Amino acid sequence: MRTFLIIYVFIVVATVSILGFRGSTSKKPPLEIFPDMDRQARYKPQAENQFFADGRNDRPIPINSVARGNYHNQIEVFAEDFSDSYLGDTTYNIGKSSDGEFVQKIPIKASNELMQLGHLKYDIFCTTCHGAAGDGNGVVKQYGVLAATYHDDRLRDAEDGYLYDVISNGKGLMYGLKDRMSPKERWAVVLYMRALQTSQNAQASDLSAAQRLDLGF
Repeated sequence: MRTFLIIYVFIVVATVSILGFRGSTSKKPPLEIFPDMDRQARYKPQAENQFFADGRNDRPIPINSVARGNYHNQIEVFAEDFSDSYLGDTTYNIGKSSDGEFVQKIPIKASNELMQLGHLKYDIFCTTCHGAAGDGNGVVKQYGVLAATYHDDRLRDAEDGYLYDVISNGKGLMYGLKDRMSPKERWAVVLYMRALQTSQNAQASDLSAAQRLDLGF
């Protein structure tokens, strides 16, 4: 028994001596039993190497990659004479004016090209839940997931900035898409959503005489 107590006390003293008391602080470097990748060899930013053909450590951004974040901090890395109409623009990047209100209309020019881009991104990210017509009849409905329909007054009357904000940050069960689509692509989806709303709520009086004749009105 005496031998056991001596060994036990020795182990306790040795453990405390090596590891220290719980909650105590020390300026000594910590013991790294498993250093993992903390001490891995790596290239330093903006330096040179002989591995890549162009001799640069910093690698170009892959094609079609989407920037993370809100773009607001990017202006800090450019020269003062750099000019870009969208960089740091809260209206374009977050769908709100400088006073924090949602913008009424999309801040970029609507075009057929932008509409086609919105159609493409809508089919990829939105159709599964909201349906091809934007009526909430996506494939997830049969599994009990009820997505919003764009054809009620609440969303028809909503600001374009609000739709952009929901696309970016999500709402309820919907996850945000700002890490999957660029601001231009998200505004394109807003434009396409408006087209879907118009397709289900258009009036004959909104058409020209020639258009009404083509449709048989």
